[in-house]
Amino acid sequence: MLLSTVRIIVALALGPLLAPLYSDARQPGKMPRIGYVSTGAAAADQYVAAFREGLRAHGYIEGQNMSVEYRYTEGTPERLADLVAELVRLSVDVMVTPGTPAARAAQQSTTTIPIVTITGDPVRAGFVASLARPGGNMTGLAVLVGEGMGGKWLQLLKEAIPGVACVTYLLSPTNAISLSLFAEMQRMAPALGLNVHAMEVRSPDELDRAFAAMTWERADALFVDADPLFLPHRTRIIDLAATSRLPAFFHIRDYVEAGGLMSYGPSFHDIYRRAATYVDKILKGAKPADLPVEQPIKFELIINLKTAKALGITIHPSLLLLADEVLQ
Repeated sequence: MLLSTVRIIVALALGPLLAPLYSDARQPGKMPRIGYVSTGAAAADQYVAAFREGLRAHGYIEGQNMSVEYRYTEGTPERLADLVAELVRLSVDVMVTPGTPAARAAQQSTTTIPIVTITGDPVRAGFVASLARPGGNMTGLAVLVGEGMGGKWLQLLKEAIPGVACVTYLLSPTNAISLSLFAEMQRMAPALGLNVHAMEVRSPDELDRAFAAMTWERADALFVDADPLFLPHRTRIIDLAATSRLPAFFHIRDYVEAGGLMSYGPSFHDIYRRAATYVDKILKGAKPADLPVEQPIKFELIINLKTAKALGITIHPSLLLLADEVLQ
């Protein structure tokens, strides 16, 4: 009886001291911090809204139960290494890397921080061992997987403009996937009676020079790569193409909405929204190595009929019927 009384007295005496310890043990951990790094420009990143939308769908609200550290190169890819290093020093819980250059910089900077990438083909780029079993600290969404996409783009361009012969591919030489796609297009081009050559651009300052060279080389059409370097400058690119009387073909519908001729590719709004699902799973304990890389389910063909008329191009009705959307 005496021993029980002593235990009760000790418990009552120590209770106030121990309570904070037990209370802390029951509290959730620190607020998750996400790192987001892109070679684009902050003001022109229209897809980040879709990413935030995806986060909200999973219950994450910036400033309340999570935070995001945004880093943009503002069109200067050379800054990538430093920006990624900042995120590593901040010990972010997961890093989101739209584009191959950003994914490459992240891969070279950390082997421990989980990375969710949005890139062309993470297998060909060497980011993951396979789509089903990534195997490392990176997973995410593959935008352009497998052979044949380059040929599909050329085929659609040929159907839209049967007389086209010389096609220029505007690309960033720092993007390995872009170079791989260009090589694929070169292999497919002869069967379609086309000649495809690259026009390399490393910064927006080189765009005027690039279009002057295309005019001198008498290109019949232009294909613009999906590298994040170009998207913030889409209006300028479209204006230069219009001045040069060059039909322009793109991966991303945003260019067509801004006045480009055609685009064929996946819905990037959907892709960025789905990237938030990976972030959610990782924050809840899943490992990137065990999360299969997703591939696009639906590809969209968008045609700007107003631009076609301005260029004097008549799009065949059969191609218009194939289009998911025709902009008037």
